[in-house]
Amino acid sequence: MSTESVTASVLHGAKDLRLEERQLPAPASDEIQVAVQATGLCGSDLHYFNHFRNGDIIVREPLTLGHESAGTVVAVGSAVTDFQAGDRVALEVGLPCENCEYCNNGRYNICRAMKFRSSAKANPHAQGTLQEKINHPARWCHKLPESVPLELGALVEPLSVAWHARSRANLPKDATVLVLGAGAVGLLAAAVAKADGLKTVIIADILKERVEFAVSNSFADAGVIVPMERPQTIDDKLAFAQKVATMVKETVVNGEAVGEVTAVYECTGVETCVQTAIYSTKPGGKVLIIGMGTPVLTIPISAAALREVDLVGVFRYANTYRQVIDLLADRPSSMPDLSKLLTQRFKGMDRIEEAFKMAGKVKDDSGNLVIKVLVDMTSKSRSSVL
Repeated sequence: MSTESVTASVLHGAKDLRLEERQLPAPASDEIQVAVQATGLCGSDLHYFNHFRNGDIIVREPLTLGHESAGTVVAVGSAVTDFQAGDRVALEVGLPCENCEYCNNGRYNICRAMKFRSSAKANPHAQGTLQEKINHPARWCHKLPESVPLELGALVEPLSVAWHARSRANLPKDATVLVLGAGAVGLLAAAVAKADGLKTVIIADILKERVEFAVSNSFADAGVIVPMERPQTIDDKLAFAQKVATMVKETVVNGEAVGEVTAVYECTGVETCVQTAIYSTKPGGKVLIIGMGTPVLTIPISAAALREVDLVGVFRYANTYRQVIDLLADRPSSMPDLSKLLTQRFKGMDRIEEAFKMAGKVKDDSGNLVIKVLVDMTSKSRSSVL
């Protein structure tokens, strides 16, 4: 198999996406070549698209975005024996060193030498998946059973974040959970809690429509609409956080107020939400810090320390893909239908820029919520939104 030309979506600057041809060699001996067919757009991709940076990470060379992807194997390296052309796979796009203390202990997600597709942290950048085909190490590709469509295969990556948070929380069955943020990651965290059959799942967001979506589609048992306030001083922020925590505690499910919760999945990264999480948690509970927002914030540490509320960091995932794929293949009756999260679909690589613009909206032109935008790359020809 010789080098071939493939089409890639390449970001050259803020909101400057171009379709370009690049040369793709035959897969190395330990790689498989995958035709990328379904890719979800992530918040980090959107930051790169809008600003040519993600927080402190600045893009230093043209970058292909995309990392929530699934596709079909089209070629295999000479040493690969467990894949063949035609296999459908979900791509685990983080490539750790596999030789440090973290990798050796199974925590490869915090490997200091991690190269993650579509991230500008490593230099040269690890190019993302919004291209026709990619070569990827076979060990980081995971087969999809026939019962899992490719578009759900593209959800394996963000669902893995929620599953990793679940593992870090290690909650008992009688746990009550609060999810702060009803975006895609928050809804997936809620879905995992529901799949586990936990006692009660509450979700909170500033957008009424997102909360209603979560409750009406069985992602949560009840919702809290957070007041649209923007306190400025530390005292005002803490007072606001306590007010929202009280709203959570007074939420009624099955005729009873929820009270303090066992754990909070904090999926926003907003300072007042982290504060709310601490105030909402019972003694001995946990706050799972999933959202990446304000890098430096003030928290009521005594409210956590004096009640032994654990603050637990959650960064990406490790050893989750097989479990998540099994969950999708054999969905528990208590877990909501995750396909409902795929709210807008764009077909063809020439619609990728349009897809990114949609991902930055709250609602589309028809008034439908925007939760997860999917790019269907099975064809390069222009067509309408599916």
